[in-house]
Amino acid sequence: MSRTKKRSWQIAEQKTVYEGFYKIESVKYSHSLHSGAMTGTIDVELFVRGDVVGLLPYDPVSDQVALIEQFRIGAMNNKPDPWLVQIIAGMIDTDETPEQIAIREAKEEAGIDLVDVELISRYIASPGASTEEVFVFYAETDLSQVGGTHGLVEEDEDILVRIMSADDAIALLDSGQIKNALSIIALQWFKLKRQMR
Repeated sequence: MSRTKKRSWQIAEQKTVYEGFYKIESVKYSHSLHSGAMTGTIDVELFVRGDVVGLLPYDPVSDQVALIEQFRIGAMNNKPDPWLVQIIAGMIDTDETPEQIAIREAKEEAGIDLVDVELISRYIASPGASTEEVFVFYAETDLSQVGGTHGLVEEDEDILVRIMSADDAIALLDSGQIKNALSIIALQWFKLKRQMR
């Protein structure tokens, strides 16, 4: 796709209005329109959140995947309860690369030792309101000794590892029981990968 018009944007003012575990900023900005004109000043709140990684581990020998189950406060209105089944995930809050974070999170959240991961998707979670970018990875590994409860006590994590057949994981996806975007993206990619073998 070629772009023939020059486009521009500018921030007139940016200030932090809340800072806790997350940060919210008030941003006043303007940008060029498709017509070539400029908008007036737009005033919004921006959710400033660190970037995130997600990881789907797969054992090609047993045809199983590792998913995790944990309480998620953002799913408080979810039925029957806020415990979600999802892929391994974590925030990028150090100077490590996304790949290194994915490998570390696999160990912390599921006791899985990985050496290598494959990037399958990279996207901006909610670009109209948040700065968060998401990196989704896949890794093939031996899951025969994986299971149990994991997580970091200092981060109040209580994470149950669920090893299940690839077919069962895809059934959870197809039935709508997988509720968060990065897990849906990973499992949709995985489903297509398996169909193409």
